[in-house]
Amino acid sequence: MSEHPANRRRFKRIAFDARTELRQGEYIWPVKLIDLSLKGLLIERPEPWLGDAAQDFFVSIHLSPDVEIEMDVHLTHNDHGHLGFVCRHISLDSIERLRRVIELNLADPQELERELGALIEI
Repeated sequence: MSEHPANRRRFKRIAFDARTELRQGEYIWPVKLIDLSLKGLLIERPEPWLGDAAQDFFVSIHLSPDVEIEMDVHLTHNDHGHLGFVCRHISLDSIERLRRVIELNLADPQELERELGALIEI
């Protein structure tokens, strides 16, 4: 029996609402962020969708007018009106901001430490 992907997930997803932009080449889509984790994010698929799944994307999550989380991401799934991305590259400043967002939204502070440990193992 194969295990459902959600049961294998090692990173807790948190619902988060922030102004978010997805970019690829000349295209820029304002998108609705559904959730994010230390490893990636889920957004509503913008229409019209003209993204090239073979190429990476750049995402900006605006926490305030002058503070962003920025990362290079790769599309992992496109279904049910949603796009799922895995992080390919993130700066130290952005990972610290993402870590803080996750920390503030987790009920158990030790869960963040477990997730950071799992991230390092990858």
